[in-house]
Amino acid sequence: MANNDKGILDAHGKPFNRNLLVLVLLVGTFCTVLNGTILTTAFPTLMKEFNVTTSDVQWLTTGFLLVNGIMIPVTAWLSNNFSTKILYIIAMSTFLVGTIMCFTAPTFWMILAGRLIQAVGVGITMPLMQMVMLSVFPPNKRGAAMGLGGLVIGLAPAIGPTLSGFIIDNFTWRDLFGMIIPIVVIVLILAFIFMRPVIQTHRSKLDVLSLIESTVGFGAILYGFSSVGNDGWGSATVIVSIIVGIIFIVLFGFRQLHMETPFLELRVFKEKKFATAAALSSVTNMAMIGVEMVLPLYLQIVKGMSAFHSGLTLLPGALMMGIMSPITGNAFDKFGPKDLVRMGMFLLTAGTIPFFFLTQETPVIDIVILYMIRMFGISMVMMPATTDGMNALPFDLMSHGTAVNNTVRQVFSSMGTAILISVLTNVTNNVQPSKTMLSQAPLKYQDNFMSATLSGYHAAFAVAVLFCLIGFAISFTVTNRKKSNQDVDMAQLKNTKLAGEE
Repeated sequence: MANNDKGILDAHGKPFNRNLLVLVLLVGTFCTVLNGTILTTAFPTLMKEFNVTTSDVQWLTTGFLLVNGIMIPVTAWLSNNFSTKILYIIAMSTFLVGTIMCFTAPTFWMILAGRLIQAVGVGITMPLMQMVMLSVFPPNKRGAAMGLGGLVIGLAPAIGPTLSGFIIDNFTWRDLFGMIIPIVVIVLILAFIFMRPVIQTHRSKLDVLSLIESTVGFGAILYGFSSVGNDGWGSATVIVSIIVGIIFIVLFGFRQLHMETPFLELRVFKEKKFATAAALSSVTNMAMIGVEMVLPLYLQIVKGMSAFHSGLTLLPGALMMGIMSPITGNAFDKFGPKDLVRMGMFLLTAGTIPFFFLTQETPVIDIVILYMIRMFGISMVMMPATTDGMNALPFDLMSHGTAVNNTVRQVFSSMGTAILISVLTNVTNNVQPSKTMLSQAPLKYQDNFMSATLSGYHAAFAVAVLFCLIGFAISFTVTNRKKSNQDVDMAQLKNTKLAGEE
């Protein structure tokens, strides 16, 4: 495949404009991924508007992530059986329908239904975007291409809380959805013009049993981990959900390994580089998402900041990741992943350790700088590691590799968040002063309560440091490679053609 737009052909052998296709893909995916976190600071407003409880309103995020996680494994089968163009248009149309439902919702339950419909579209667009990027760029250009993808996947969720806080303070909650509708409409119009079927399709029968096992397995385990924050690890709901999820995932895995044409090809883990990349990106995501959840709580509860200002404090770090993702992608193409990933994990670890020593007096500027260092490190790890792992797979396994990688990362993100929130809650509850002290010595109670709260955050950040150290250790197994499996495939294809001509 050519390195520029000239001579690039789609799955039907027709030329197309790669730059415009990528632009439409990135803008559309940005809109869909942004919705994962855009309601974060709107919960109090929605609770008051519709008179619902905290556990009810939390489903707007939990349910969204649940359906999103369920859809990701399905995308591998969909992308292999349906035209890229048709699949993308259907996904964006589904997302648009859900967004309009949320925007016009007269009741809370209609918003929830709209969010679940949105999540179906997001669960398709995010892995599809990565598959297309890997398909339309040659191996030596994929680092830069996936860097652009990293800008979308990393930046969109990170700016969600800040954008949400600004809109809630200045407009209405409906505008969170209303502002996205015209953009998605434009993306859909452009998709009809510029999107192309760039992934080769191979018709295969949908294995319904695999679909059921995948949906129940990943759905149950994600629900279990998502419920830990409210119910705790000892909850029957959490325990039963996780056990049921593990059982169905084992059944799903066993079935896939014994099928001639699996629903999701798990043999991609036989490729050592892919397995290493999946582990590295999962652990990195655990460290990123977990701290993204805990740090705003510290800023609001300990520092007394508003939701909007706590989101604003994290914005420079989000922008840092957005700026650096394309740059680190280019660096991957030039120098390979080894030094890049190791340096990134070092920065992530070094930027996380100081959070263990946070106090009530820690300057906000220190937190801003440390968070920027963390996000700089993540930008050097996430997409370079993913690209390196995908380059190790042959062309026909790329869709399965993308789906597997995203699914594992989603599950581990939920697990990491659950662990950090539960550690924070348990440590705080175990060391907080007794209620009797409140009436006997209120000032001492206040000091002890703040110390207990800080102890909880210190414990949570200590776990985050542990995630980073595990990732740092894994990074030393990453090596540079002279040729990717796709390079070998292309060389074999060229030799076959030459032999035929002779």
